[in-house]
Amino acid sequence: LVTNTPGVLTDATADLTWALILGATRRIGEGERLVRAGQWKGFSFDFMLGAGLRGKQLGIVGYGAIGQAVAERGRAFGMRIAYVSRSPKPDADAEAMPLDRLLATSDVVSLHCPLTPETTHLIDAAALARMKRSAYLINTSRGPVVDEKALAWALRTRLIAGAGLDVYEKEPLVEPDLLTLDNVLLLPH
Repeated sequence: LVTNTPGVLTDATADLTWALILGATRRIGEGERLVRAGQWKGFSFDFMLGAGLRGKQLGIVGYGAIGQAVAERGRAFGMRIAYVSRSPKPDADAEAMPLDRLLATSDVVSLHCPLTPETTHLIDAAALARMKRSAYLINTSRGPVVDEKALAWALRTRLIAGAGLDVYEKEPLVEPDLLTLDNVLLLPH
């Protein structure tokens, strides 16, 4: 028996994507670990400042149902929406653009593309080098879309500000270098 259940996980995946966006940009994992370790010394205006989202660009790679649901939530946070898709979408509130431009101009890049030979390691060292130093990468699509060794390098050298992942190249294994970094939020798929 073979079945297809389109749309069943659209909202759940879009919500999880936003949990990763907020967690990474607001440094939630780092803060939670700090409190648990007893290292928090009290409130301070400049302590663990995260990145605000209002007025920033959310770049979505793969603008199908999940990508569009992520965009809808992004608008509620006051973000501009840009996307890359195999085919143009009728969305007056989002700008279609080439991947290179999306990577260079987006503050958050969220991956929602299928895994194909063309998208395997779509986000490699060269793609990460095109991103803003203040940008965040979110992957809730398929693990092999991102070269995890290149991502660990980009995070370690602060080439990008942070990342949030719930999928991995060789699940359930995670690139060991990612496990040592505070600027990546890692969730089980």
